[in-house]
Amino acid sequence: MRKTCIPCHSKKPQLSKIEISELLEEIPEYELFEIEGIPRISKIYTFKNFKEALAFTNTLGAIAEEENHHPEIILEWGKARVSWWSNSIKGLDNNDFVMAYKTERI
Repeated sequence: MRKTCIPCHSKKPQLSKIEISELLEEIPEYELFEIEGIPRISKIYTFKNFKEALAFTNTLGAIAEEENHHPEIILEWGKARVSWWSNSIKGLDNNDFVMAYKTERI
């Protein structure tokens, strides 16, 4: 898998269902879902307490800033839900899977 994000533009095509399925095999705990017709991938990470969940989100935020590709993060006591998609194409791109892989490595 590619290790960094490549800037995405609005004319770039979304990944196909077959491509998404293949890439999900590399991050099997992520789930595919849609909101308002836009496909996204998401995973809930669990922690012992709020402090650990917050540290995780801060680390992820720093990586997202470096890559200029930002997730939706929902932080709660002992867990954080991370969702990836590419706003510019209103769907999924390889960048989303690169970032999910990086999230797994935290």
